[in-house]
Amino acid sequence: MSAFWGILSMRIYVNKAALSYGDGSAEHPFRTIQEAANIAIAGDEVIVAPGIYREYVNPKNAGREDARIVYRAETPRTATIAASEVVTDWEQVEGSVYKTTIPNAVFNGSNPYTTLVCGDWLNAAFVAHTGEIFLNGKAMFEVATLQEVMEPKVYPLTWDPEGSLYAWYTEQDTAADATILYANFRSSNPAEETVEISVRQNCFYPANEHVDYITLSGFVVRDAATQWAPPTALQDGMIGPHWSKGWTIEDCEIYNSKCSGISLGKYLQPGDNNKWSEWKYKDGTQTQRECVMRAMREGWSKETVGSHLIRRCDIHDCGQTGIVGHLGGVFSTIENNHIYRINNRQNLSGAEIGGIKMHAAIDVTIRHNHFDHCTRGLWLDWEAQGTRVTGNLFHDNTLPNDANLTPENGAGLGEDVFIEVSHGPTLVDNNIFLSDFNLKLPTQGVCFVHNLFAGSITAVCRGVNNGSKSIVSPRYTPYHVPHGTDVANFMTILHGDMQFYNNIFIQKPVRPGIAMFEQIAKEDVGAAEWTDNNTKAGTIPFEDFPTLAEWQAQFEGYCGQGSPMSDRYYSHLPVWTDGNVYCNGAQHITKEQNFSVIDVPVTLSLEESEDGYQLQTNLYKLLPKTTCVLHGTSNIAMAFEPEQRYENPDGSPLLLNEDILGNRRSVNPLPGPFACGDEVSEVLFKD
Repeated sequence: MSAFWGILSMRIYVNKAALSYGDGSAEHPFRTIQEAANIAIAGDEVIVAPGIYREYVNPKNAGREDARIVYRAETPRTATIAASEVVTDWEQVEGSVYKTTIPNAVFNGSNPYTTLVCGDWLNAAFVAHTGEIFLNGKAMFEVATLQEVMEPKVYPLTWDPEGSLYAWYTEQDTAADATILYANFRSSNPAEETVEISVRQNCFYPANEHVDYITLSGFVVRDAATQWAPPTALQDGMIGPHWSKGWTIEDCEIYNSKCSGISLGKYLQPGDNNKWSEWKYKDGTQTQRECVMRAMREGWSKETVGSHLIRRCDIHDCGQTGIVGHLGGVFSTIENNHIYRINNRQNLSGAEIGGIKMHAAIDVTIRHNHFDHCTRGLWLDWEAQGTRVTGNLFHDNTLPNDANLTPENGAGLGEDVFIEVSHGPTLVDNNIFLSDFNLKLPTQGVCFVHNLFAGSITAVCRGVNNGSKSIVSPRYTPYHVPHGTDVANFMTILHGDMQFYNNIFIQKPVRPGIAMFEQIAKEDVGAAEWTDNNTKAGTIPFEDFPTLAEWQAQFEGYCGQGSPMSDRYYSHLPVWTDGNVYCNGAQHITKEQNFSVIDVPVTLSLEESEDGYQLQTNLYKLLPKTTCVLHGTSNIAMAFEPEQRYENPDGSPLLLNEDILGNRRSVNPLPGPFACGDEVSEVLFKD
């Protein structure tokens, strides 16, 4: 025993390789992490030796803010918590197709091969089970019939066409109470490879709520049969605090979740779990509003939930999201993570997909993360109030190639950041955006400062209705008291209330497949309701929005009550622009006054090396002298609907005087994310 955080505490040891079951001491360690989790209390540290721990860990006890319970890999990323089991008993059926029979008792009452992926906002393209088969650590591709295993075909949307030929199928032997799995291993012999199947829903996730102040450090976490996680259901993940406060998840590798890797999300609300799918008579938006109000009645507050920290993790190859959360992720920080290859197989689709998908990201800071090769990088949906997205690198967040882009299969083109039906304030600063579509903005109350945009902005003035055929169906979404969870009111999206300061916009060549979808959006009324697939870089989508003076002029001479009928309370809100630079034909709004244009070609590429990622460009050799000023709380207009300033989560003023690398800016800074052009070729992200 040792003194730890000022109280009597223990170090509890776990070693899978121990010869016999022990007592948790260094000399006689436990063999399972769960044994340690059963006894660990506030201030204790659980040290886990290298090995693969095939178990579900249910942390039983909570820590305290001054005495956390720490679960730590003895050597970072050598201890693995796996929700899978190895299967060696494969019988050859024909050629490269094999089968195995698993007694259903193995699944302990929850069989992922009879449990379908289901829930609100899921587009079920075909029947998908929560279970998976993994060949040498890589998920194979589920198909709907045995014939498709025998004669597999490339799935057209996947990023990995060759991988989609490694097909599997499942059926039940009811007489034997067993699960039969068929798999096409192609050129591999399962007797000579590692084949695993997911058998558990979670890896490290408390069964009870309010298991607070837990740290998970240095583990590999993989292979869970997680369920679809919409905002109107219990949101589970391979790892998750389950409606608790103050968790830290750090230095972990997290991958191969059927749906979500980490969940900071919603607790179970009996009677309101996937209510839209189950009851059907109320629209999903209405049931989601009810979930928010019920949570507030049942104690949702800064004192009871949220304030989590996720840092220095590699999160990849998950089917729905790398990180998901509704309500439970408030006041959290997500920093220095690499989030990649999310939803790349495209075997799941719906309105809840992204490297990160968060609802109610109140006072959440998302900084210095690397998002790449996801079908969508970051999605902030509803209540992105006090949210700050700063110093991140986004690239290749889209469908993979033009060969896959057809009217039949290109519905979800993806983008770097999607902010939806929120009232702000949302601050997006010092980021690098390099995908085809940088921003999707059916929202308001966002300020963009010192970013580099090498793509376009889409869905301006779109995507805020519920999709009714002929009846107007605006979405009312909540906004909150500043820096709290209490709902202040609800309102529709008026559009506008956007600010663009000191950004650089670069027009890239447009992929032919992307251009095709822009044309479809122009011709298809239904498609245009949700996005225009605009490919023109710059602020030009806001061309018809008023300046502040023009907007205020609508109200001159009126005192409110008794005024003549007009549209002034429902017209677009103003847009502010200043200090931006436009390159390679990127277009500015005609009302913009203080801006610069670079008329000669600007080159831009992202290079990967052993040291990390570097941005190669001639931009800063061509950058003209501009008149930029530092921005912060004092000179950024407040978000209109919540009447909240752009400020730090504690309410103190902020000043954007540091660049993406942490260097100080001058009083008259350069536009874009770098304080000095000489720093552009420095390593941005070391993975």
